[in-house]
Amino acid sequence: MRSLLLAGTALLTLASGAAQAQVSNDVVRIGVLNDRSGIYADLAGEGSAIAARMAAEEFGGKVAGAPIEIVVADHQNKADIAASKAREWVDTGNVDVIADVPNSAAALAVQGITKEKKRIFLMSGPGATALTGAQCSPYGFHWTYDNYAMAAGTGRALFEQGKKSWYFVTADYAFGQSLEEETTKMVNKLGGKVVGTVRHPLGSSDFSSFLLQAQASKADVIGFANAGGDATNAVKQAAEFGITQSGQSLAGLLLFITDVHALGLSAAQGLMFTEGFYWNLDDQTRDWSKKFEAKAGKKPTMVQAGVYSAVKHYLKAVEAAKTDDSDKVAAKMRELPVEDMFAKKGKVAANGRMFHDMYLVRVKKPGESKGPWDYYDVVKTIPAETAFLDPALSGCPLVK
Repeated sequence: MRSLLLAGTALLTLASGAAQAQVSNDVVRIGVLNDRSGIYADLAGEGSAIAARMAAEEFGGKVAGAPIEIVVADHQNKADIAASKAREWVDTGNVDVIADVPNSAAALAVQGITKEKKRIFLMSGPGATALTGAQCSPYGFHWTYDNYAMAAGTGRALFEQGKKSWYFVTADYAFGQSLEEETTKMVNKLGGKVVGTVRHPLGSSDFSSFLLQAQASKADVIGFANAGGDATNAVKQAAEFGITQSGQSLAGLLLFITDVHALGLSAAQGLMFTEGFYWNLDDQTRDWSKKFEAKAGKKPTMVQAGVYSAVKHYLKAVEAAKTDDSDKVAAKMRELPVEDMFAKKGKVAANGRMFHDMYLVRVKKPGESKGPWDYYDVVKTIPAETAFLDPALSGCPLVK
């Protein structure tokens, strides 16, 4: 009898080991890589790490029988540092998936490494459409927004208001250039025109010369193809110059609720732009955002909410596939619908773009706000099929 019991115990141990072996290194390790100290730290930074931890906590800290670990690093908005950290994480840190990565140049570098190393890449922060276009990857998932969505939403809305000529103030790197390019395409498609552009270095503090050039152009719209601290500095200085009083409109092509918070409603009022998430949309967004605020001390940006959604969907796919094998998990991520507080009836396309509704918002006047963080009027919902580029037109070789 004792020998039978020992044999049974051995079989159970082997079975348990076989089940556990489906997860590499007996842990599912997620690396949140972003700007933790520079101009994008407020919109991503530690908030994105908090969002990833919230997703892991909803699984009880374990998936497919293995513990979930979240590690973080600062890419300092430098593509070479992002690439080095990604390679280190994969080669020696047993990181299974990399998340967030605002700054398109950094994201494109990480995309190359995760494609080569067959690791899942969950992109919430970057905007370059090349990430699901010519430089797409079987393991890359672009979750929250892209530059096409920003251009399609804001560009069309302003054109419908009779604003037909544009002048761009553009951050001079991959993201800003891509955002300007996508908006130019949209303006031209609608029958408008771009009368000029000026480019500024990443992390600029003085926009006076750029704004004077834009003002002198007499364009209907001055479009800021930048983000984070660059966007808030540009909008703030434009307000100080009284540009809108002369009849020109300002378009923040990528603004976040943290930018509006930093600007204040007096400076930001009337700005119209496209968002992927707003904490005050419905009961579900309010409930999740309240939990996030309790941990982060502020309401979430769309990037931070997108990190939560992407990580949660990844974990659902691991649970469904019963493995963290990247090929099997990627297939499950495309197969499963995305249904959470961030996306309703979301769907992952072949090129890795997650299709979900976007929102055109207008910043409230100070007297219209009912309290802290009550900053937006949602002008309209932009359906997913309108917000994002058809995968067949993306140039991604994964799309047949």
